[in-house]
Amino acid sequence: QVQLVESGGGLVQAGGSLRVSCAASGRTFTSYTVGWFRQAPGKEREFVAAIRWSGTSTFYAGSTKGRFTISRDNAKNTVYLQMNSLKPEDTAVYYCAADSSITTATMRKMDEYDYWGQGTQVTVSS
Repeated sequence: QVQLVESGGGLVQAGGSLRVSCAASGRTFTSYTVGWFRQAPGKEREFVAAIRWSGTSTFYAGSTKGRFTISRDNAKNTVYLQMNSLKPEDTAVYYCAADSSITTATMRKMDEYDYWGQGTQVTVSS
């Protein structure tokens, strides 16, 4: 089992920045791919970014590429999502997810992830 806990959400003005964190405990976290997803009210949960266990491969949704940066510190069992140039449409609950068998073809699919955190709210005001 892997337990994931997100933190760092909050209220920020458009154009501002925020960093959310995903702390893991339980099984060896270093072998897992970690993804960030978000869900806005009335919308489906969508892929935001993902990072391989090594930290050398990262993947982004088109809407976040260039503004968001995913990174990980395996020594701290933590994955970060740095969000810059935030827009009101980035408002959502942000979830991190982890799985040991994610491939490049599946990392954007939420159903492929076995472990999820409880989410952290990010609100961007205009």
